[in-house]
Amino acid sequence: MEIKKRIISDTFTLLDALKLMDSTGYRSLIVLDALNKFKGILSIGDIQRIIIKDNKLDIIIGNILRKNPRIASINTPFAEIKEVMIKYRMEFIPVINSFNEIETVYFWEDFFDIKTNIPLVQFDTPVVIIAGGIGNRLKPLTNVLPKPLIPIGEKTILEDIFERFSKHGCNTFYISVSYKADLIEYYIQNQKLPYKLHFFREEKPMGTAGSLFLLKGQINETLFVSNCDILIEQDYSEILNYHRSKKNEITIVAALKHYPIPYGTIETGINGKLLKLIEKPELTFKINSGMYILEPHLIDEIPENQFFHITNLIEKVLKRKGKVGVFPVSEKSWKDIGSWEELKEHLR
Repeated sequence: MEIKKRIISDTFTLLDALKLMDSTGYRSLIVLDALNKFKGILSIGDIQRIIIKDNKLDIIIGNILRKNPRIASINTPFAEIKEVMIKYRMEFIPVINSFNEIETVYFWEDFFDIKTNIPLVQFDTPVVIIAGGIGNRLKPLTNVLPKPLIPIGEKTILEDIFERFSKHGCNTFYISVSYKADLIEYYIQNQKLPYKLHFFREEKPMGTAGSLFLLKGQINETLFVSNCDILIEQDYSEILNYHRSKKNEITIVAALKHYPIPYGTIETGINGKLLKLIEKPELTFKINSGMYILEPHLIDEIPENQFFHITNLIEKVLKRKGKVGVFPVSEKSWKDIGSWEELKEHLR
């Protein structure tokens, strides 16, 4: 595996690191100083913690690196390196010599089948999948196939979502269906999947949260809610840990979306006085990804038999001063399969 693709300078920003992670698909990077000496390791988790705390992406990497990263020396036994990688599910461990230089890097793939790299923390939390929409953005395909059954490789979108949660230990799913509900239920039930599946039907369009009222009394613990057309590349246990540690009632998973401006921008003050000139800036926004964590009492706050979006629920919680948190994921960690462009990109 090419080590150079994982290396970044300590003078770069968090935004630079995110872009490199998105372009390579790696979740951790090796940080070097100006003399190409080992400086530290930067993970996607490190970046997420900084964003949650400071909400900034222009922070210099060298200023926020963790102390005492997990590394090996040239005298570290091979078996010990392997043991540490298993314990912490590490993508790699660099071997550093006495001159603080990288001798070599051991990768997970050097020891194990990549498929066995399961999340470190397992949890069994119910998952609600909102799958009742018509799929207007994917017409005319959805005139024939309902959106949850659109194939992604050898699986449908719905099965892909099941598998991602099951990898974390979640095997109980509640699926809200309406459009082509019979076809969805028939297909999924005939796959003989190893999950506890509960279908519940919207008799009319009820929005992204209205159907949750139908689950009143059935779920009495923290739950994930996911749209049926999004895929999130993330350790879900980290989202759940954030939700619980902050005592949120709702946690929104937000994807960072970058928009480069191909022109120099100008800020002016009174009488047109030039205040600032920025050459080709890049704007970054947090986009609602379509995945959430909810506390179960919120189901009681959803009106009966009414069209009600989850954004309406969020606004309701905020209005009564409830706590809503946001957990960021990188731009490429979020796939919106409900649009033609994203679907085609994912199938390439």
